[in-house]
Amino acid sequence: MFTELKETVAAYKARDPAARSALQILLLYPGVKAVRSHRRAHWCYEHGLFFLARLISQASRRRTGIEIHPGAKIGKRLVIDHGMGIVIGETAEIGDDCLIYHGVTLGGTGKDQGKRHPTIGNNVMISAGAKVLGPFTVGDNSRIAANAVVLSAIPPNATAVGVPAKVVKIDGERVDFATEVDQIHIQDPVQVELAVLHQQVLLLEQAITKEQKAKETRS
Repeated sequence: MFTELKETVAAYKARDPAARSALQILLLYPGVKAVRSHRRAHWCYEHGLFFLARLISQASRRRTGIEIHPGAKIGKRLVIDHGMGIVIGETAEIGDDCLIYHGVTLGGTGKDQGKRHPTIGNNVMISAGAKVLGPFTVGDNSRIAANAVVLSAIPPNATAVGVPAKVVKIDGERVDFATEVDQIHIQDPVQVELAVLHQQVLLLEQAITKEQKAKETRS
């Protein structure tokens, strides 16, 4: 237990520049409280104590604003930054060394049976407001941009942005999330397409204007 707490404190210090001390992290950070409560709720869930498991998870939800179903499986050193509004479904699985921001949903589509929620690999960053919906895998070392809606599998070492999410980077230089957490400087494929369309409209307007001037000159 002490080893786990020590690893958790180190993970938060590495990823959160606002973290002042180990005592502050352990006593005041809602993400730490939510995960610790989930460990107890998950133990109850695994031993068939479903009502008690749900009671613990709901009490934690009221205290922290983070709702984690007791059936979800969470790996080591998960960092939840702020955390308010996070929802993690029953069959969701989260690997080691992941980073999740507020407003994230690891949910289902309502169409699946059995395994309904996503499996998140190791060292994955899911930015604020992102929704990952369905029983697929987000590969190791991947990054989900803020407010992205992920509806299909994401390969390892990839960056996904947009609604629905599209992979814009894969097998590139690996990002060390402990030292570089950049949610802003990510190219949006939708914006790129709009820029191309805008340029085409400008070219058409120029061609029409040129043709009109030529007609006026001939007349």
